[in-house]
Amino acid sequence: MIETFVFWAGATQLFIALVSLALPRILGWREQTARLEPLTRHVFWTYAAYIFCTNLFFAGISMFRPQMLVDGSVLARTVTGFITAYWGARVLIQLFAYRAAKPKGWFYLLADVGFLLAFVFLTAVYAAAMMHGV
Repeated sequence: MIETFVFWAGATQLFIALVSLALPRILGWREQTARLEPLTRHVFWTYAAYIFCTNLFFAGISMFRPQMLVDGSVLARTVTGFITAYWGARVLIQLFAYRAAKPKGWFYLLADVGFLLAFVFLTAVYAAAMMHGV
């Protein structure tokens, strides 16, 4: 049962990664970052790429090898613990860090709630996977 949840957590992360490809256009990143110093602009885009690749890796391992994440090994618990912390931190960021800067409108509100629910789901699934077999 937990493997099925881990698989769907992977699918959720894949969806998040694919949707994030539209963020530069939706939020006007090219215009926003054009005003930055070149080094700062490159660091921003590098961090965005690292986050994208991290989400893809989490999605891939969760969808194609969920059993490896729930086998109760020290490595499985370490990896799922890290993923739990990663998405748990994202829940806190979504709740507290972005409040004042969020765009207005129904589209952004719907996206905000949807992402928050996804981040909570991911945190819960990986926490359960981490505790599986303990």
